[in-house]
Amino acid sequence: MSEKPQTDIHNHPRTKSNFPQLVSLINEALLEKKADDIHVLDVQELTTLTDYFIICHGGSDTQVKALANNVSEKVKEQTGEHVWRKEGLESRKWVVLDYVDVVVHIFNEETRNFYGLETMWNDAKITIIE
Repeated sequence: MSEKPQTDIHNHPRTKSNFPQLVSLINEALLEKKADDIHVLDVQELTTLTDYFIICHGGSDTQVKALANNVSEKVKEQTGEHVWRKEGLESRKWVVLDYVDVVVHIFNEETRNFYGLETMWNDAKITIIE
C-alpha cells in the first residue's frame, strides 16, 4: 500500500523573483472588479506564515465573490498557478485565497472594519493600491 504524498508548502515551485509579479497580477484582477481600499502588506520580516497579505473589500456579497473568482481565474490563466487553499466563498464575508507566499483577504466592508487586519500587522510595510 502506497502512502499519499504530503504537500510541503515550503517547497513551493515559485521563486522569490516571481512574488512581485504575482502581487501585481492579483492587484490588477482586484482593480478590474473595482475592489475598494487595496492594501499590500509586506510581512516577510514579521512572520513565517507568508510574505505578503493583500487586503481589500467589496461593496456587496456579490462583488466579494466576483473579486475572488477574478483573482483565481487571472492567476491561473496567466501563471498556471492554482490557489493552494480557498476559504469563505460560501459566506462571502471574508474570503481567503492562499497562494502560499501571497495571501489575499477579500472582505465585505463591515467584516473588514471589525477584524482590522491592517492594525494587527501595523509593523508591515504597507502599499496602498489605487
